[in-house]
Amino acid sequence: MKVEKEEEKIIKVVEETSPAVVSIVISKDVPILEKYYEVDPFFGFPTPQYRQKGTEKQEIGGGTGFIISQDGLILTNKHVILEEGAGYTVFTNDGRKFSAKVLARDPFQDLAIIKIEQNKMEPFPIVKLGDSDNLKSGQTVIAIGNALGEFRNTVSTGVVSGLGRKITASGGDFVETLEDVIQTDAAINKGNSGGPLLNLKGEVIGINTAMVIGAQSIGFAVPINKAKKAIEQVREIGKIVYPFLGVRYILVNEKVQAEYNLAIDHGAFIIRGESGESAIWPGSAAEKAGLKEKDIVLEFNGGKITIDNSLAKLITKYNPGDKVKLKILRGEKEFEVEVVLDEKSE
Repeated sequence: MKVEKEEEKIIKVVEETSPAVVSIVISKDVPILEKYYEVDPFFGFPTPQYRQKGTEKQEIGGGTGFIISQDGLILTNKHVILEEGAGYTVFTNDGRKFSAKVLARDPFQDLAIIKIEQNKMEPFPIVKLGDSDNLKSGQTVIAIGNALGEFRNTVSTGVVSGLGRKITASGGDFVETLEDVIQTDAAINKGNSGGPLLNLKGEVIGINTAMVIGAQSIGFAVPINKAKKAIEQVREIGKIVYPFLGVRYILVNEKVQAEYNLAIDHGAFIIRGESGESAIWPGSAAEKAGLKEKDIVLEFNGGKITIDNSLAKLITKYNPGDKVKLKILRGEKEFEVEVVLDEKSE
């Protein structure tokens, strides 16, 4: 009986949510190459050459998104809509087709917001947003997406396999480290990117973002609570902004402590990049506050910085323009400094 009840819940969630899940098709003008032959002056026989003969619009990719407002705002993954100079077409579950424009790409999360362009204003079906802070490992979840860019509104189910994961997602020229993501064994394929991860109440609790290539049943989703602030910002100011300190760092653990002969085993160790990139961004809040390479940031506004409580995680709780206190270790000296956070956008 319990299995039947869960099946009924899943069917109900899929039926209620699917109308708000869309396929996103990416198209671009690509060169048409014409083959012709020229006689080689040295050997006297024709050799093949190519020249451009105009352009034609071709589909170059696809993904999934879901409608979050009746006027056609769509949440998806940033890596789905990264292609410069591309056009984006949205197909709704009932077969309608719309052009869409990119409103904002999140500078740090694999999130983006696009908007359906329409002359006749009619309300679109929307998803319900849940609360990803209350997720539990083992909880049943449902993923809906445009599997492999071909099969629209494909459904898979599974459980929350883990919380607070840190991954490096990549694809093409896109590489990004994502913190605090949800791990699930619900099947997430390439075209599922940007689709909703739902609970049994039919609420979106994550945005499907990545899979582990070569591994079975390991997928990841960005928690929906990370997107809520971005959605409000796009509605209010038309872009996604983050507070920005302006330091390059590595988190200190026992290995880093031993490698750099540090006095403590926690904090954010300010250091140059592997290719010699500056440890402190020129003109940044960190530079204005006098932070230096090889400083260790121990606390951010009273929050201790650890592997599980990173500087990046702490700073996202604040807004550009906020004044915060940093506890710094420089050599053997501990001191506090006030910093006014900068703004970082796309």
